[in-house]
Amino acid sequence: MRKEDKGKIIELLAATVKEYSHFYLVDTTAMDAAATSSLRAECFKAGIKLMVVKNTLLHKALESLDIDYSPLYGCLKGTTGVMFSNVANAPAKLIKDKVKDGIPQLKAAYAEEGFYIGAEQLDTLVAIKSKNEVIAEIIALLQSPVKNVVSALQSGGNTIHGVLKTLAERPEA
Repeated sequence: MRKEDKGKIIELLAATVKEYSHFYLVDTTAMDAAATSSLRAECFKAGIKLMVVKNTLLHKALESLDIDYSPLYGCLKGTTGVMFSNVANAPAKLIKDKVKDGIPQLKAAYAEEGFYIGAEQLDTLVAIKSKNEVIAEIIALLQSPVKNVVSALQSGGNTIHGVLKTLAERPEA
């Protein structure tokens, strides 16, 4: 491969890393062409971009960026696929679903501005909540006290109304 071509690939990889807020490094060594194609199709459906890259080119692309990705450099061995996503846990869920077959295996991930090294981190990554999930939980928490107050006021109003009505209808003694 010519030096100019390598430079273009490094720039493309760096731009892709900047474009997506999360990426996962997976070991695709044991995957044949059909399995890789199937994985690509599933990634596409889930909004994940899958690229199989040369480790040295990815290493140089990561070095050229402002963030220190050095914790990931030790994982750049063997055949590496990179899953790019804007949803932190989407690749983890896909990998967990596919890992039943033993491949692809998680090497490392950069998600929510943190580094997760090793396949044992997969459950942690699956548990990360997406931005929309967190917003939904916050809204539910905020609505809960309001609903309780409204409910109490409505039931209290009925109770007070009932007491007043009973007192008004009571014969004078």
